[in-house]
Order: sequence, then structure tokens, then C-alpha cells
Amino acid sequence: MISASVQNSSFNTHYAAEIARKLELMRAALSDGVTGLRLRGTDWFSWATAGATHTVLLAAETGAAEILVTSEGAWLLTDEIEAQRFIDEELPGRDESAGGYKLFAHPWADSTARDTFVQEVAGGGKILSDKPSTSSDFTELPIPASLITHKRVMMPSELERYRLVGRLASEAMTEVLLEAQPDWTEYQLAGAGARAMWARGLHPALTLAAGEKRLPLYRHPVPKHEALGRVAMLVFCARGYGLVASLTRFVYFGGLSLEQAKLHQQVREVEAATLDASKPGVSLREVYEAIAQSYTQQGYPHAIQEHHQGGTAGYLAREVIATPTSTDSLAENMVLAWNPSLSGAKVEDTFVLSNGGLKNLTLDPNWQSIDVNGRARPLPLER
Repeated sequence: MISASVQNSSFNTHYAAEIARKLELMRAALSDGVTGLRLRGTDWFSWATAGATHTVLLAAETGAAEILVTSEGAWLLTDEIEAQRFIDEELPGRDESAGGYKLFAHPWADSTARDTFVQEVAGGGKILSDKPSTSSDFTELPIPASLITHKRVMMPSELERYRLVGRLASEAMTEVLLEAQPDWTEYQLAGAGARAMWARGLHPALTLAAGEKRLPLYRHPVPKHEALGRVAMLVFCARGYGLVASLTRFVYFGGLSLEQAKLHQQVREVEAATLDASKPGVSLREVYEAIAQSYTQQGYPHAIQEHHQGGTAGYLAREVIATPTSTDSLAENMVLAWNPSLSGAKVEDTFVLSNGGLKNLTLDPNWQSIDVNGRARPLPLER
């Protein structure tokens, strides 16, 4: 999570109101014999708790606690190993005294105690869950689409936290690429990126790195023991308060060739078409079609098939990825992370969508940029 100095900020004042509103939304989903809502996933846990985290293993989709909500109560469920840490570090400002969650802790070795408690407080009714269990003695059903939509539209307090996460992530990126050296390996670059995120209280949910050799070959270059050489790409998905900020940057040691500069320019043009198409009420399918058309105009009609182009973001790096058959529509206060790419070039930032346009959450003002359709877009760093 974010460092202690940040946790003690004005964000604490938003917890009670935000959690109260989310409890209203969760309880509104209870009907027709459904008496409880159980949230297990990392994304839903942070959403329901106004940015708390239950993460222990970064790679896991679930964590050391879950949320249970009924019409009469709300609980954070965990075991006795984790209980005191949650009391000390995650529940303050989110607990029962603030209108939030009670704590239920069970012996770690008693795997049935949690389900027994859920059955008791839910009165034996059906349970909604983001990860419905098939092994429970009671029925668990998927979360309704209406509640999923609420999760994907940010409240003002969530956007305030998101702006902080984006700023810290972009500063970490700038720091690392100003330090990087051509004889570093991709492992070293990715490690420096992860270190810079951790130093700012961010979880390095994803850190990709590619040097001169592997950059043209793979869209998702998991780092290897390969020297960077004359160019490197670094990709972050940085998580703070459960919110994920994504960005990609390049560094060139010795400068870009004319061919490389043109490639990056073309990717920026594709992104400009993407961002121009991203408006409230527009479907992800329509944005996808705009991306496909722009690739064709740039002379790369098959590029859209070579990598997903991104989509909506939030408590997941991508809440929904745009496809030719997407039915989801964009709405005000949704967050977007598009990532158009060509072989050897890519552009990616995280934006919040409003009626006034798009606001970039991840562009460090200290990073050199260029105006594209009225937006500051990052240039490759030349060193």
C-alpha cells in the first residue's frame, strides 16, 4: 500500500462517506432470497473498503481476508494470523465505529469456521460473490452487472487516490529511465522499476522490460537476462489503494534513427484517434473500430491483431479489454488505459474520462512530451 505519510493524508476523511455509499450499492443488490454478498478478489476487496488491501502474495487474485455484507451488517473476514494487522493497518477509518466493517477472525486451522459464520449471519440464504464457490454448502451466485458497473465508475474520492497513484508511478518511471544504462540487463531494468515503485508505496503488479534485441519480437516482453543495448522499453502496472495505473516509456542511448522516430510518431497518431473516440456513451466496440481504421491509415492494417489495445481500467489493470464484439459503453469518471503498438514502438498512459475530455493520470511533467491533438504525449527519452 501507499506509504504511512500518504495514508495519514486527507484521504482518511473520505473513507466513511465512500464506504457508506458502497454499502448502499451492495445491499441494493440483495433480493429474491439473496441475503449476503461475499467479496474475495483483490479488486473487489479494495473497492468495498475504500482502498484497503488484503494482498500478501502479489501474484494472487485473492488475499488474506474477504468482505461479507448483509442487509444488517458488514464484516471483514480473516484468520487469527492476520487479524491484528488488519485492526492496526487496514481498518482504521473503515471500521464499525466509522460506519464500516466489523472484524470476524477465526482460527487459521479451522477452514469451516468462516463458512459457518457466513451461513449464520446470512440466514441460510443465497450469497452473491465475485468468485462464487462451488464447494460451499450454500448457493453462491455471480455479482449482477449493475454492481459491476458501479465498481468501474470512479467516485471523487477514488479519483483523488488515483491521481496520487498515477503521479507516483510516473515519477518512478522517470527516475529509473534516467538511471538506466545500456549494459544493464532487462532483469536489472525491471528490478529497478519494481524498487522505485515499492519505494513510493506502490505494488509492482506488472513490470515488463525489453532491450534492443527482444523489443521488436514481443508485445509482452517478460524480462530476461539480456543486455539492453541501444534502446529499452519499460512497462508499469503500479497498484496503490487497489487502483492500477499503467504506463509505458522508452529510452534510447544515443538517439533515435529517422525510422524509429517515424514509428513512434505513427503509434502516437493511432493513439490520438483512440483518445478522440473515447467519449461518454461510446461503446468499446466503436473505439476498437476507430483504432483499427487508424492502423490501416498508417499503413499497418494487421497491427490490431498483433496485440490487445487496452480498454477500461480501475481496480484491475484492465477491467474490460476492447474487442470487435464489446458491448460495454464508456461513462463519465471511468478510467482508460489504451496501449496501441507497432513492432518496436508503443504508447500507454492512464486517463480518466470526463465530460470535459480526458485527464492524464500518469504523465510526469518532467518527462519530455509533444502536443498531439491538444494532449501532451510522451516522447522517447534520448540520452
